[in-house]
Amino acid sequence: MPHEPVLALSGVSAGYGGAAVLEHVSLVLRPGERVAVLGRNGTGKTTLVQAVFNLGPQVGGSVQVMGREVAGWPTYRIARLGIALVPQGRGAFPDLTVVENLRLATLRGRPGAWSLERVFELFPRLAERRATPSNALSGGERQMLAIGRALLTQASLLVLDEPSEGLAPSVAEEVIVNTLRSLAGEGKTVLLVEQNLSLALRSCERAVILAGGRIVFDGASSDLLAAGGMLADHLGV
Repeated sequence: MPHEPVLALSGVSAGYGGAAVLEHVSLVLRPGERVAVLGRNGTGKTTLVQAVFNLGPQVGGSVQVMGREVAGWPTYRIARLGIALVPQGRGAFPDLTVVENLRLATLRGRPGAWSLERVFELFPRLAERRATPSNALSGGERQMLAIGRALLTQASLLVLDEPSEGLAPSVAEEVIVNTLRSLAGEGKTVLLVEQNLSLALRSCERAVILAGGRIVFDGASSDLLAAGGMLADHLGV
């Protein structure tokens, strides 16, 4: 069905060593949606990402990716359903060149729309730096590399964890806002976990706020901007 959810969380609780971080979180992303997850530090944003990919927390409730129940699955099986993570810190192999890092994402040979050439068209700076080790890249270039690598997996859903961290505002605008708007034109589904409120709301048409491990707002980005009390109470702005 064309409107079947790409990601569906229902009653998800997650934590570490018996300490709860998320409690009864439910969230649905449908094809082509761009959803920003916002919240103060320690509210569970990264734990939400880790729960989706089964990257460490103990998880209860239902986690469905592309209509499949994946709670408890190994991470690699979840990724193979068509979901890719752009991790906090960017996660490139430091001694490999740009092109070597990108080629790692193509090793399984999954056919699809994204190729090295298309990634270089999207990020011409990476084409210029293709022979450069990733540890010699700027922060913005490393973020381009991380997004390009995720696209090369041919994933239907991209999950970006704090992509603006450590980037100058002008670089974040170019690399994140402009890129996500470009991908929106292709119907790419995006879950953006982000501290930068302005960037997140300009990148995504829908926003979710986590507070105390629960979702306290889920609606249009424009509605959140108009809700001054919500912004002050939960985001401190």
